[in-house]
Amino acid sequence: MAMAQWRNGKGTLTVTDAQGGQEEAISLRIAASYRARSRGLLGQDGIDGALMITPCGSVHSFRMRFTIDVAYLDRKFRVVAVHTMKPGRLGLPRLRARHVIEAEAGAMEKWGIRPGARVTVVQGEDEIDRK
Repeated sequence: MAMAQWRNGKGTLTVTDAQGGQEEAISLRIAASYRARSRGLLGQDGIDGALMITPCGSVHSFRMRFTIDVAYLDRKFRVVAVHTMKPGRLGLPRLRARHVIEAEAGAMEKWGIRPGARVTVVQGEDEIDRK
């Protein structure tokens, strides 16, 4: 199976819960380059939607201005873990994680992103959905 060629830009995130129900489409910003991944949400006061950092297995919230929810995704876009991180924290690496989704605190619960859920990412015209 070929690896997806991720690029910085905008996309859409859709969540599928364990029962197969679809949630609303969520606005997504994708950080794929080294520079964009390093910058992440630093220097921002909030975010509309979410940020996907790829590839990524761990994050920190040093110099962050707000509390974030972090979802760790495996190669098949299944949620491995979800944590809330206050500013100034270092997250533990997740060995199975390949991608990370970040959003404002409370957003993940509202969207139904929890361990075991599956997400679909659409970047531009390309749908990335691993079965």
